[in-house]
Amino acid sequence: MIEARHLRVLRAVAATGSFSAAARELGCTQPAVSQQMKALETSVGTTLLIRTGREMRLTQAGEALVRHASGILAGLTAAEEEVAAIAGLRSGRVRLVSFPSGSSTLVPGALAALREAHPGTRVSLVEAEPPRSVEMLREGDCDIALAFRYGAAGTEWDDLVVRPLLTDRLIGLVPEGHRLSRSAEVDIADLAGESWIAGCPRCRRQLVEVCEDSGFTPRIDFATDDYPAVVGLVGAGLGVAVLPELAIESVRPKGARTVTVEPAIEREIVALTLPDLAQVPAVAATLDRLSLAAAR
Repeated sequence: MIEARHLRVLRAVAATGSFSAAARELGCTQPAVSQQMKALETSVGTTLLIRTGREMRLTQAGEALVRHASGILAGLTAAEEEVAAIAGLRSGRVRLVSFPSGSSTLVPGALAALREAHPGTRVSLVEAEPPRSVEMLREGDCDIALAFRYGAAGTEWDDLVVRPLLTDRLIGLVPEGHRLSRSAEVDIADLAGESWIAGCPRCRRQLVEVCEDSGFTPRIDFATDDYPAVVGLVGAGLGVAVLPELAIESVRPKGARTVTVEPAIEREIVALTLPDLAQVPAVAATLDRLSLAAAR
């Protein structure tokens, strides 16, 4: 294997014409230069220098290696500088995937703070709901996945670094003229006979489980992942719904009223990454900004 330090010595010997002059230029001893040249010749398996009296000249192999040495050393220097820039957060790239209500509430503030603190760090954003977002993380298609889960923590994310962000309660949504629109708190069983508007598949499953625990199966007439569409359908008097508090923060519930639903339905919002990625400075800084945004 050719080492960079050996190439630097070879280039110095070629430029100065002797071991002693190369040693002075490099700030080391002549025996050290001689030893490194021997090590380089052993690595490449051929002679690189020929001594003729007091002079020293390169062999054809030595000339070829010197020609490439400048480009190799320049490339290594550029790589070292780029890595140092990334490590120092002067540059870097983070690929973030988030579910829609996270994209409209947590992500903007977090990324604005990151840009202010580290303007050289670039973040890209795409949207996906879990479990697809978690699959993207494991497949190497993103660096951080903003995700959520209902109920007690299981083992589904045991191979990942989990940064808890907040607990997001689901809020009831009823039409303005609904019989329960003025109620401060509503038992979900009181909505048993209503037409329901359900959200994403994971939220839909949770809704059905909670309703069945309360003694009824919800009649889901409309299903959409689009939160403004849910609000629009409720506002038009076509049914009732429960939406995450994060979603309601980002959508004006025109024609609809929010009510607290019991028993409480909550989801845990987290940021996920891989163990190795968690050590990357730009990824760690993004996780920190997401935590701060969630705490506000």
